[in-house]
Amino acid sequence: MRAVRLSRFGTLAGAWFMGAWVVAFTLVFVPARACAGEAWVTSQLADRVAVVDVAAGKVVAEVAVPGRPAGIARSPGGDRLYVTAPEAKAVAVIDRSRRVVLATIPVGIGPLGIAVHPRDGRILVADWYEHALFVIDPVSHAVQARIEVGKSPSGVAVTPDGLTILTADRDSDQISVIDAASLTVIATIAVGQRPFGLTIDAEGGRAYTANVGSDDVSVVDLESRQRIADVPVGKRPYAVALTGGRAYVSDQYGGTVSVLDVASFTTVAAIEVGGYPEGIAASADGRHVYVACWEDSTLERIATDSLRVEQRIPVPEGPRAFGAFLVE
Repeated sequence: MRAVRLSRFGTLAGAWFMGAWVVAFTLVFVPARACAGEAWVTSQLADRVAVVDVAAGKVVAEVAVPGRPAGIARSPGGDRLYVTAPEAKAVAVIDRSRRVVLATIPVGIGPLGIAVHPRDGRILVADWYEHALFVIDPVSHAVQARIEVGKSPSGVAVTPDGLTILTADRDSDQISVIDAASLTVIATIAVGQRPFGLTIDAEGGRAYTANVGSDDVSVVDLESRQRIADVPVGKRPYAVALTGGRAYVSDQYGGTVSVLDVASFTTVAAIEVGGYPEGIAASADGRHVYVACWEDSTLERIATDSLRVEQRIPVPEGPRAFGAFLVE
């Protein structure tokens, strides 16, 4: 039995039944192929954000962020990182080049998911306990707006054109659709049970929710605002990364990453990774997917051609990396 996690948000999402089949892949260590950039991994139990040089495959710096850091997002230019600290009720603003906290912004009572508007840099923070999305000015750090959404919002995402903001409202089993100009909720879309992570594809046409209650991923057509598929995955899916016509889903209780074909809505593989995989992201070139494994305190690199874990990088205790943690 896996260890019980000790964070405030560690046990918020329950799991009920086993998901899709698992194909076990042997961990294979191979020479590193071309990688670029950094992974900024929120390590909740360590109160740290670890900076991983993904080419070297090692932690090269750590930034102290008190308050159990969880969610992470980057500014449009990549020079700032924004980290939610739920127990500090704040967002930390980190300078990427100097690797220091520039400011701490008080917000809400349970900030968790976070995203940044791709055009104007507004900081979007989902507050689990206030059932709201806060909008923060990136220059003044003032809260510009509070938007009432569904219960216990977690994941936040913005369409590439910047026109629409989405939140995954876990305890309402829905997505809230928000007009980015007026900052009003214009629709809600029912998805599977207990949606947590939320990802929008590069074209802005579909959204994907990882549903921890129903052990599946809901696919939503954003133009029609209709759920078009529910794809079974492993147990307690946490988040979704998209690349190369596939969705990679971290199955927290399964200890796997499920791989879905987004055209046929089928599960094509499940890759064994470390314990409690959570945050997941794809590299810009599509050659790798990185997943943070809470229980093993590792960041694991998956090759998308072989679907094998090719490297495990030790990071500080309790990595979550919930959000856009790759900076390339």
